[in-house]
This record gives sequence, structure tokens and C-alpha cells, in this order.
Amino acid sequence: MKLVSKKLSLVLASAALVLAGCSKKPERPNPGSTVLGQGVGPAPAAPTDLSTDLGSKLEARDEFDPLTGQNRTALAGNTVYFEFDQSSIKASEREKLKTAKEYLDKNAGQRLLLEGHCDWRGTAEYNLGLGDRRAAAVKKYLLSIGVPADRIETVSKGSLEAKPNADAPTMEKDRRVDLVVLKGK
Repeated sequence: MKLVSKKLSLVLASAALVLAGCSKKPERPNPGSTVLGQGVGPAPAAPTDLSTDLGSKLEARDEFDPLTGQNRTALAGNTVYFEFDQSSIKASEREKLKTAKEYLDKNAGQRLLLEGHCDWRGTAEYNLGLGDRRAAAVKKYLLSIGVPADRIETVSKGSLEAKPNADAPTMEKDRRVDLVVLKGK
């Protein structure tokens, strides 16, 4: 008996829910009688010439990546290149580092990150060590010309970004130290 009454009350409750949800749909208003209907309301705004309006308000963009705090374009032309399996700085590359020192002198709040790179030949471990020696050699030279040690950081990327089985001109470009400008602390 109890089972039948439970079932009956369940059926009646669900029927009441169904009937309560089936009310008459509301009527849609006539577009002519609404605030934004045809011909009613304010006229659309006239287009403005943004080139003259914004031209005076534009400011120079910050060249630093918002996530990393790095500026890879400031000294991009001053990449230091190395001979195969070498970490000594060629005399022809030293002018680039003098330019980097001048940049740091003019931008007191900025620092340098020296990224050592290698070509694809050699083991990953060896190339990480060689990249580190290259970055350390550049740091040593910068220190010798007067750049403070607290404004220089080094990192080795080894052959992580090198093109595997590359030709000779590509490998020459992989053997380098990139100068990356960092925001001050």
C-alpha cells in the first residue's frame, strides 16, 4: 500500500511540475513601439577621424616583453660570434661589446643577459658547457672594460636552439652569444 501511494504522489508531483511549466508564451512587442524601434531614438553618431585624434596621444611602445622583462631588439645587431669549438672572443667582435657597454652606460636601470649558444655538433652536455664558456668569456671582457658585475647575467642554451644537420653558414650563426637587455631590478 505504501509503495502505491509513493508512486501515485510521485506521478502527481511530476504532472504538477509539467503543467506549471507550460504557461502561455509572452507576446513579442512590435518593433515600432520600442525605444530603439524604427525611426525612434537618437541619431547614430557621426564617424570621427581617428588618425588626427590619436596621433598626438600615441606614446613610444615599451620594447620589453611583459612576461619575461626582456628586450631582444636593443642589442640584436651586437651578437658575438665564435669559431667552431672555441670560446675566445675574436678581435673583430670586441667592438660589439664596447657598444653594449655604451648602451648600459646610457640606460642605468638595465642589465644584460648573455645567452651562450652552439651549433648542433657535439653532445648536449658538451654544448651546454661550451655555451657557458662562451657566455663567461663575454662577461669577463665586459667586466674588463668597466661594466659592473651586478649588471651581467649568463646562461647557456648549448645546442637547444641550433638547427640539426645544418649547413656551414647556418652553423656559423648558431655559434654565438646573444646580448639580451633586461629591466632593472
